Amino acid sequence: MAQTALIFPGQGSQQVGMGRDAADAYAQARQVYEQADEALGLSIAHLCFEGPEATLNDTVNTQPALFVTCLALLRAQEAEGLPSPAMVAGHSLGELTALVAAGAMDLTDGLRLVVERGRLMKLAGERNPGSMAAVFKMEDEEVARACQEASSETGQPVQIANTNAPGQVVISGDKTALARAIELLREQGARRIVPLAVSIAAHSPLMASVVKEYRAAVDATPLRLPTVPVVGNISARPMLTVDEIRDELTGQLTCPVRWTASVQWMAAQGVTRFVEVGPKDVLAKLVQRIAPGIETVSAAILNMTGRWRALLENTAT
Repeated sequence: MAQTALIFPGQGSQQVGMGRDAADAYAQARQVYEQADEALGLSIAHLCFEGPEATLNDTVNTQPALFVTCLALLRAQEAEGLPSPAMVAGHSLGELTALVAAGAMDLTDGLRLVVERGRLMKLAGERNPGSMAAVFKMEDEEVARACQEASSETGQPVQIANTNAPGQVVISGDKTALARAIELLREQGARRIVPLAVSIAAHSPLMASVVKEYRAAVDATPLRLPTVPVVGNISARPMLTVDEIRDELTGQLTCPVRWTASVQWMAAQGVTRFVEVGPKDVLAKLVQRIAPGIETVSAAILNMTGRWRALLENTAT
């Protein structure tokens, strides 16, 4: 019998139309959107279902829209009989979704925190503009050394932001330092480096200007121990206390997302199936690269009223 982990994506998984099918088919999913619309005083559902794309892709909107959609998809899956998972995890923003899924935060409280997170990250990007780039087929250590050298040469920060899978790393920081790191990596043989279409340097020191304000929002958010383990991005281990959750949420703004290590740890604990709860299959594909042979399932490609039934027959917690 399979042990299942639920995984929740971060920014980059949003798309216009996300969640519409689930909301049309499941009252439980509609209720999530309705609760979010009431809490925000605006229609997050309309933004998710209709766009426009440019508005949806603005960080301040992307984060609450994706957070709400993932929880709506989760409720739809639960309506099909999805059992409680053995553990949960989320990538960057998805960590907050995972905490709600695990009962550590209420939806409305989590949504308010996500809105503040998006606002502050955008503000940090306006104060200290930066950028990000994905680096492929290079060892993590090589990428880290290039970032350190670029930072030393320019006097500006650039660092690994995400270790997404073997041979797939995202770097983040000041534009000048980022450009120099890319030059160094190409000199070392990097054949594929993709600049990301973002205006913020997430998970880098350029977010530091809003950490104090964000910590105040985190401290004001009611939290409790989760009902199932939530694997944190920074430690790649379960968060065991409420204080540890608060430290993780705050530290995550400037610290790398250790996704590869998180998936490896969950697999080592006996997880044999990863179910991505989101509009795309970004994390499912990363898991396939991190832990070949482990089953992955994405809500984005499932027939919500059919294939879930067959999946659930073989699911255990």
